[in-house]
Amino acid sequence: MYILGLSFYYHDSAAALIHDGAVVAAGEEERFSRVKHDNRFPTLAVEFCLEKAGISIHDVDYVVFYEKPFLKFERLLTTAFATFPRSHKVFTESMRRWVTDKLWIKPLIREKLGLSPQKILFCEHHMSHAAASFFCSPFDRAAIITVDGAGEWSTGTVGVGHDTQINIEQESRFPHSLGLLYSAFTAYCGFEVNEGEYKLMGMAPYGQPRYVDRVKKMIKIGSDGSYWLDLDYFAFHYSPDNTLSPKFAEAMGAPPRDPALGDKSLDPFYCDVASSIQAVTEEIMIALARSVRKRTGLTNLCLSGGVALNSVANGKVLRDAGFEQIYIPPAPGDDGGAIGAALWAYHHLLGKPRVPVLGHAYLGSEYSESQIGDFLKENDLDFTHIDDDQRFYERVVEDLTDGKVCGWYRGRFEWGPRALGARSIIADPRRAEMKEVVNAKIKFREAFRPFAPSVLGERCHEFFDLPNPLSHYPARFMLYVVPVLEDKREVIPAITHVDGSGRLQTVIKETNPGYHRIIELFGEATGVPVVLNTSFNLKGEPIVETPLNAFNTFTRSEMDVLYLGNFVVERAAKRKIVEDTRFILRHEGDSVVEMVS
Repeated sequence: MYILGLSFYYHDSAAALIHDGAVVAAGEEERFSRVKHDNRFPTLAVEFCLEKAGISIHDVDYVVFYEKPFLKFERLLTTAFATFPRSHKVFTESMRRWVTDKLWIKPLIREKLGLSPQKILFCEHHMSHAAASFFCSPFDRAAIITVDGAGEWSTGTVGVGHDTQINIEQESRFPHSLGLLYSAFTAYCGFEVNEGEYKLMGMAPYGQPRYVDRVKKMIKIGSDGSYWLDLDYFAFHYSPDNTLSPKFAEAMGAPPRDPALGDKSLDPFYCDVASSIQAVTEEIMIALARSVRKRTGLTNLCLSGGVALNSVANGKVLRDAGFEQIYIPPAPGDDGGAIGAALWAYHHLLGKPRVPVLGHAYLGSEYSESQIGDFLKENDLDFTHIDDDQRFYERVVEDLTDGKVCGWYRGRFEWGPRALGARSIIADPRRAEMKEVVNAKIKFREAFRPFAPSVLGERCHEFFDLPNPLSHYPARFMLYVVPVLEDKREVIPAITHVDGSGRLQTVIKETNPGYHRIIELFGEATGVPVVLNTSFNLKGEPIVETPLNAFNTFTRSEMDVLYLGNFVVERAAKRKIVEDTRFILRHEGDSVVEMVS
């Protein structure tokens, strides 16, 4: 049985295909369209999934959408009426979008895919999140927490998964949202909502949580981690233009940070604000997890929703909430809802048996050696091809130890927002200057942004404070921030954040043998089985998908060498060739309406 899951019309549109419960392929539309955070119908992602499986759309038994549009429409109408007349502008904008497009999901799917309506199903937004985590996990029984900005009505849920069933027991409802609270502070600190939340998380270690008391004026927190916003401080529920009300800045004691500053000013005040909202977020997530642990008695936890991308909070939950194991899928946000919706239909709705855990994220497209070679030859590019894998890996390690910044393009691309050694930029983590070099000359982004360490799973304990690292799936997906051991912080300074932590990725030989071998050889040569890893893209660009994307990104940056499969392309080969689709940051010019509708 084939089931196709879809998510679109909010942000990070995606498609995922399962066959008899196993994930065959999954990809975000932005990778193929080159439109960052593309929210359109995932035509190209669907085509990829079907092609990967070698089937047509008519072989698909069901198509499942990741939320229920009419429930979300009900919330929009109810909220608009409750806040009228302040909401008249957002009501007008929302209705224009919904009446023309967003309400008519079934007819659109029928039109785009040519399916009968009997094959089209709908799953609630937070159930999609819950299913994406629990049904991909190794747990037969587990507590489940989902937290994000907003689904239909739910902004967070608590439930229990057992075998093929998920029972949602509690929920937080719009407008009371931890995700929207974090986005409000993202806007206040000068970053773009739905895009800059990870920048806020990266800024937080540069400050101190001095303003927790001011943050808590805006939110009431229960002992069980429940929360209620004081809506006087916010405008997202009635304004098309503003996330914050004037009262927000008054409470914080300063105006919002100018978005035009970028990294030109890391004002200590805003760093302290970032640290404060991060601390409150961690407090809520830990309290919520502890409450669920106590009430259910379960020792396993599944986390999902956009807030589960807060890898710092995830690490604190692992350490302090009392769970033995946590599973977070590689795409816990809306893109992951595509897999969740498909698995919900297969297991929860149809009662089909579980399949092995999703232990890796390599579910995207790949290009063969012959395809890569054809691209290089057709464009008359100079290259070297090294047939022998061992000699090829040794060449990569030589370049890394020589201080070169390398583009690494090999195998199927990663599901989710993290580059995990298939579409990565890699460098020597022992060189402190690499952080500045890669940020300024490669990524063209904020100087404070940290980089991730990719470490051999079997040697992770030598460098990071993570007990039993091989048993932690979120660490494979770069979803834990944990302390770097004190005696190793000066050894790997390029990936050690200012607070002594690192957002690590444990590399497992069975799931990515080539990347594992690179790090293994680098460890043999240097004593450090760790490489600096960041996504293969420039600021504002989706992660590369084709060899052409990779070469053009290589050309536009100061990378020293590009590895495409077993092909080596040197800096001297850089030149402008036929330009691929220019990447576009979709959120530019979007209104606040997109956050909640």
